[in-house]
Amino acid sequence: MTESFSLTPEAAGPKLDVARKSLELLRTVPELADRYTGHDQPRTLGDLAALPPMMKDDLNTALAHLEPQAQHGATWLFQSGGSTGAPKVGYAPTGFYMAGVHAHWQPLDRDDVFVNAWGAGRMWGAHFLAAGLADLSGCQIIALGSVTKDEYADWLGFFAARKVTAIGGTPSVLRLWFAHARAAGLKLPALRKVLWLGEAWQPQLDQDMAAVAPDARRWGMFGSTETWVVGTNSPDCPDDTFHTLPEQLVHVGPDGLLDFTTLNPEMLNPVLRYRTGDAGLLVDCPCGRPGRAMRVLGRRDSVVQVRGLGLHVDDIIGQVEREPGVARAQVLLTQQQGRATGVDLLLLTAPGAAPEVERIRADLLSSTFTLSTAFLHDPESFQVREVDALISNERTGKTASLVVREES
Repeated sequence: MTESFSLTPEAAGPKLDVARKSLELLRTVPELADRYTGHDQPRTLGDLAALPPMMKDDLNTALAHLEPQAQHGATWLFQSGGSTGAPKVGYAPTGFYMAGVHAHWQPLDRDDVFVNAWGAGRMWGAHFLAAGLADLSGCQIIALGSVTKDEYADWLGFFAARKVTAIGGTPSVLRLWFAHARAAGLKLPALRKVLWLGEAWQPQLDQDMAAVAPDARRWGMFGSTETWVVGTNSPDCPDDTFHTLPEQLVHVGPDGLLDFTTLNPEMLNPVLRYRTGDAGLLVDCPCGRPGRAMRVLGRRDSVVQVRGLGLHVDDIIGQVEREPGVARAQVLLTQQQGRATGVDLLLLTAPGAAPEVERIRADLLSSTFTLSTAFLHDPESFQVREVDALISNERTGKTASLVVREES
């Protein structure tokens, strides 16, 4: 049993009082109290594994009831799980727990000039989290955020002139920067470090980095707005393998599904066996660092990454299939070298029906956080289309809610 946890019983035991506090808080939430009936306070890893796992909706329900507030500094509110409808709220104190991350992972130092290319504002967490890390590192920081396609060349020239040594963003955003530099024949000879968080590493980045900044190496973080940073890796680690922080307890459950429990007494979110939808394993990392590392195998739920943001496919399908005249719906995600270039919502209509296609498209763009944000600069890349048949697996006959099509 204990082999399915990232920490040994000896290491985890003294910190389980945080899990017990989280359980007491969750028991005060009327909608969640019954699920914990008959469960004792977790005093061992076995006790913890016996508790029911939490899903995103469970945590959102808990946070809406608890409305936690930081003991010191401000309480920052972040978008959490708001891919459809209004953003739901996640919480973090000033500093975003990055002191604990920095104590174990220091990719930046005082001599670095760091470009923070994660999107800023709009209740996003990663930009401010990275700024907190840079502050602890004492480096120079260029708080850039997102840019338009016409601005890349000028900014890249500025990076070269300022001898930028580090850049950070989601892999999709980083792909844009390196692809534009490579297409323009621009080099970033001083760039040595590429920080990433928010989605899986994209192999094409390795090729682009080799052409644009041959001395650059990747440094990754894994986490979510609910768990915050769970683990980190270095250039010596595989891109899917992360060393978990001592205040984060990772458990491998049935079907390889990962769940996360905070052992940080300052954590505002009561994260107790929280499932992000990722599957994984606990492994020995080839980098040679002692202790078990977490290898992430990918998502096992209906959330798909679209330009660094999570699109809840089942929510979209459920919403659209309630529209008059829509018999079934399917999301078609088109990718090029791992990056989303477009999303099509395919509608199979009832005989003789005529759904209001343009009105459905406008409603989704205005009400769905991921679609409105991901396609802010190219809304035409999201389309709603009537079709005679949905895309099915010719071998099995199954029709999935999500189809991913790779363009050459």
